[in-house]
Amino acid sequence: MSNNAVLITNDAVVLGILAIILGAVFYTSHSDHRYCKAFYRYVPALLLCYFIPSLFNSFGIIDGEGSSLYSMASRYLLPASLVLLTLSVDFKAIMGLGPKALIMFFTGTLGIVIGGPLALLTLGSLYPEALGGDIWRGMTTIAGSWIGGGANQAAMKEVFNVDGTIFSVMITVDVIVANMWMAVLLFMASRAAYFDKKTGADTSAIRHLQQKIEHYQAEHARIPQLNDFILIIAIAFGITGFSHLVADWISPWIEQTAPQLAMYSLTSKFFWLVVVATTLGLLLSMTRARKLEAVGASKFGTLFLYILVATIGMQMDVTAILDYPLMFVVGIVWMACHAGLMLFVAKLIKAPLFYMAVGSQANVGGAASAPVVAAAFHPSLAPVGVLLAVLGYGIGTYGAYICGLILQQVAP
Repeated sequence: MSNNAVLITNDAVVLGILAIILGAVFYTSHSDHRYCKAFYRYVPALLLCYFIPSLFNSFGIIDGEGSSLYSMASRYLLPASLVLLTLSVDFKAIMGLGPKALIMFFTGTLGIVIGGPLALLTLGSLYPEALGGDIWRGMTTIAGSWIGGGANQAAMKEVFNVDGTIFSVMITVDVIVANMWMAVLLFMASRAAYFDKKTGADTSAIRHLQQKIEHYQAEHARIPQLNDFILIIAIAFGITGFSHLVADWISPWIEQTAPQLAMYSLTSKFFWLVVVATTLGLLLSMTRARKLEAVGASKFGTLFLYILVATIGMQMDVTAILDYPLMFVVGIVWMACHAGLMLFVAKLIKAPLFYMAVGSQANVGGAASAPVVAAAFHPSLAPVGVLLAVLGYGIGTYGAYICGLILQQVAP
């Protein structure tokens, strides 16, 4: 989108608009007015926090692509939120969630690996001219993004020599289809109890983790003072700064000494930023710093996540589907294959909806949005999304490469 066509380009003004949107959503979602209650019975508040900013971007009011707010939120607020959300977590309890979480994650990976070739094979036979040529090469970058993240996507661009024009189309498909699926997951999260009852899923481990966090909060709750808030900010952004320091050092070092490790995303600064912040947050949960949860540490973390959601939404252009309708159909069919396999396996093994949703988003959205979906179930569950997303970074290049080889064979 050209800056000349954008009404507001000042990031300070854009941040103010996003803050007003979040304020309006939260005010109305907690209102006792009957119309508000009826509306939010069907539409999750979190969904609106990313959908409304996308409308501002789509209609040229703000420039999501040209703004630096997402970079700020993902590099500063995301790691800070990970630290604060993990402060009160019992790591053993998370591991006690059982193998079904991993099963659902790898099912999601498999759905993406086979979903792309199935979509191309099906629609390519109907529209060989539109989906021929190097389209399959571009689709490998979507696979890299949907299994791992941006680093894996960039790796596929180089490995399969993807043309810049095709790459731009694929990024658009990637962002919009992934956000559409995230919207579905957020809606399902608001109906988790209903879905789990229908499938007969055992949610006792999840409830146990929630209850432990809630019990801890109730037992240690007190009226927060200014010094409590200062300590929360000091720990959150102090560790964020340290995580950046480590990432800035270790990523170039690995790239120089062992460049082959790029296939594991180990040369990505963002990968190390997420890993270090999450690890230190978990280590702090075993110290006296855990007491900060009693004065609202996880609430600050959740606030940062909501700001991140708004900045994710402002990058989405809902009108772009008009420019490449067929490629978006391919993306939707691809995501439907992933979703269908996830739902089938979840029903087969009676996995809770939480495992399905977070396992899917850890693949498709990565560390930036997997904790958002996890937190939609309960703030204490956000670290589960992070841990699975980090796993996605590790296998993203392998999975996308295998998907690329299959795409090459079925391309029209």
